[in-house]
Parts: sequence; structure tokens; C-alpha cells
Amino acid sequence: MWRWAARVLLETKVHPAPRARRLLAGAADPQCCCWGTARGTHTGEMSAVIRKVEAPDAEHLIRVQWEDGSESRYPCVWLRDNCQCPHCFLRSAKARKLQFNELDVDIVAKEVSLTDRKKISITWPDEHTSEFEAEWLKKRCFSEVARAEMRQDLFLPEHQYWGSDLQLPKMPFEEIMYDDESAYKWLCTLKKTGVVLLTGAAARQGELVKLGHRIGFLRLTFYGPTWQVQDKVDANNVAYTTGKLCFHTDYPVLQHPPGVQFLHCIKQTGTGGESEIVDGFHVANKLKQQNPQAYQILSSTAVDYTDVGVDYCDFAMQGKQRIIDVDYRGQAARINFNNATRDTVLDIPVEEVRPFYAALKEFNDLLNSTEHKFTYKLKPGDIVTFDNWRVLHGRHSYQSGSEVTRHLEGAYADWDVVMSRLRLLRKRVLNRD
Repeated sequence: MWRWAARVLLETKVHPAPRARRLLAGAADPQCCCWGTARGTHTGEMSAVIRKVEAPDAEHLIRVQWEDGSESRYPCVWLRDNCQCPHCFLRSAKARKLQFNELDVDIVAKEVSLTDRKKISITWPDEHTSEFEAEWLKKRCFSEVARAEMRQDLFLPEHQYWGSDLQLPKMPFEEIMYDDESAYKWLCTLKKTGVVLLTGAAARQGELVKLGHRIGFLRLTFYGPTWQVQDKVDANNVAYTTGKLCFHTDYPVLQHPPGVQFLHCIKQTGTGGESEIVDGFHVANKLKQQNPQAYQILSSTAVDYTDVGVDYCDFAMQGKQRIIDVDYRGQAARINFNNATRDTVLDIPVEEVRPFYAALKEFNDLLNSTEHKFTYKLKPGDIVTFDNWRVLHGRHSYQSGSEVTRHLEGAYADWDVVMSRLRLLRKRVLNRD
């Protein structure tokens, strides 16, 4: 399966852009302010010519002084771990061959020398030799500036939070399908803001399959590669009714919920059916500021979720998730909340039940405050694309008639696939003459 997936990614066509390049000129939409720079652009602007290299015995470091007067320090253990010689590194696979049990964490350099001010050579105590190009070292500097650039290169800058004042980013569907710069802008904005509305798609099924091909491939779930959001008799999902949908993320029952969601409006009801979204990360931060104890409860208590599957699949899933998943900084990294599929089982001590409900109630109240939620109505041909780990979505109720009055087609993609396409697009766009 993974070989097939990789082949699809490699073979998926990345269309050349017909327009002249206009990136990095400061004219980008402020709502799309995640225009990345190539790895090491800032450090690359500084001189990658080495003036001096030394290995102080007591520091377990290599000090590199650059032509521009700056200095970088590289731990010996890191340099030995990342030796680029054929014995330690398989260049064709860009993979390390050196076994970790062969690495001495207290290693120091026996000798270090400089070649043409563009390369350093290190001889280790066992007489093994490692060589490192100046440019390679410069891009991997341990300074705060260089590490900040690396985080940007990995698309990990701070998110752009929003509330009811959101200026919903919009882009033409056809542009992102056939223009690399537009596709790059779309995915950058999606990563930073969490939501982008694509306009002008055909009001028929199948457009999301095309969109999936643009980024690589869609994620297959028990509902299929795509699914139809319509009111149905004996609905096996609350979304397939005409009632109001509360704010939720999709598939929290899974240990790895879909990262990106697409909803394509094919037919819209005249009255009701408005969509609502809220920035879950922004709300989680507000909760953390206002009630740290409630934030701690929701980021540490595992909640059970269930899903009965689909009509043709006699299958039931059950999984545990924290309402707020946090990263190494303690900041919200994923929201897992779907009140409709929250199980009756609550695997916590009885004395913790009421505090949990109180914390969840406060979080839910913040989600639904007029200050935080944004309301809009999809038109036929609109495709809303949003971060399912961050943006919670809901819907107003609407009236059902004898015919289908509202029809959306939905699909998912994994962030791994989206980020792979984003990096390929950036490389293609930013390297263009």
C-alpha cells in the first residue's frame, strides 16, 4: 500500500504556473502570510566561507568562525553522528548507516583542519575521518536565528489566530488546480490560518477527487474516499439529518484523525443550513489563560469515543482521546471533540467526573461565544478546506422537503500528504528563475 501511495505522490503532476513569479515581493495577501523561505536563506546570505576552525579540548565542541565575523558551535557527538562518508551515510537513500551503539556521546576531535576555507576535516580518536562542507554546516547552525529558520522551513511558525472577525481567505478553485503559485499560497494559508474557501468549482460530485489528485491522494475511511452529506432516513450519522450540528472535529474516535477536511457544496437550501467554524487553538489558549485548571483537565483526561461505522460495514470503533492534545510547549496541537460520538463510558475516578464536566462546559461556552465563532453560508461550487485538528465546524438546522434541499460532498486528507505536496510546490516555485 505504501509503495503505491509513494508512487502516486511522485507521479502526480505538478502543473507549471503560466504567470510571472510574484513571490516574496511583499504583495501577498495578508490573510496568506505563510510564504516560506527556502531552508537557510537567511544564513545563506551570510558568508559561508570559513575563516577559522578550532576544537577546544574541554568543550566537546568544534568552533567555526565565518568570514562575516559570526561564529557557530557544533557538538562533537552531533558531528560524528552525522558523518557524511560512505561508511556512515547512504547518500542514495539520504539515510544514516552509522549504528547508534557505535556512537560515543563523550567523543572529542583528535584533529581538525580547514580546506580552501570551504570544508573542514575532522579526525576522530579511532582515526576515522569526517568531512563537512561549509554550506552544509551553515544551514545547520545551532544559533537561535538558524533554528528559527529551520522551524519556518518545516512550516512550524506561530499560527494566525482568529475569531468572529475572520476575513475568510478565498481563492478560485481552477487557479489552485493549475497554477503552482496559487496552490502553494492555498496550502501555506491553510497551514497558518486553518481554513481557506475555494470558489468556482463545478456543482457536481467528483471535484474533491480532482482536488485530492492535486495534493497527492485522499484519505480512505469507512465512509469511502468521499461521502455525501444529505438528510437520510435512519441516518447513521447526525450530519445526515436536518438538525443543528454543534461544533466538533471529525473522527476523534481514531488514534490519528484526518488532518484536513474538504466540504464541497453541490446544492444549498434556501433557508437555514449556515456553516459555522471556530479556531479551536485560539479558544484553547483563552481557556488556558482564564482557567489553567480546566485546561489541565481537558489536556490530561482521556475521553472515550464510539463510531458505528456505515450501513454496509458491520463495524464499531472505540478509542480514547484527550479533548486538547498539547505539544512539547504545552500548547494546543490538536482538538478532539465531537459531542455526538462521545461515549457513555468515562474512565476516570468518580470524584473527577464533575470537574471534568465543568471544564468541558467552560470550553464549550467559549467555542460558542459570539466573540469566537464565524458564520457563513456555502454556495453551490464552494469548497471549504480546513484543518480538522484545529478548526471545529458546525451547521445551523434547515427544513427538509420532498426533494434533496442540501447536498455537500466531503473528503479527508492527511497532513503528511498535504505537507509533502506543500514542500514540493515550494521547491518548484521558489527555485524558478
